[in-house]
Amino acid sequence: MILADENIDHSVIEAIRNEGFEVYSIYESNRGFLDEEIIEFSRNPPRIILTEDKDFGEWVYAHHISGISVIFLRYHFLETEAVTKILIKLLNERTDELYDHFTTITIKKIRSRSFL
Repeated sequence: MILADENIDHSVIEAIRNEGFEVYSIYESNRGFLDEEIIEFSRNPPRIILTEDKDFGEWVYAHHISGISVIFLRYHFLETEAVTKILIKLLNERTDELYDHFTTITIKKIRSRSFL
């Protein structure tokens, strides 16, 4: 399951849902959740946090938060469609490999680092 942070564009969420993925949207259901609450919410059942918020990188690498999975999208608004296609392709081909990883997606590359 994908846990979409409040900042994820609705068109991205809908595109993922249209591919058959279950997406829980913070914007739709829990507006105002703090990052710490999102992290805890993502743990049980395990969910992949989808975000555009650089703070999740800080949580993982500076504060050494483990046991979570993050996909960090970095793109310009005009690249929304392109980055969505890349995200969907990644989810369709490698969803299981994304757990316990911090994955960054741009329109030029995908970088994934394991927490283990």
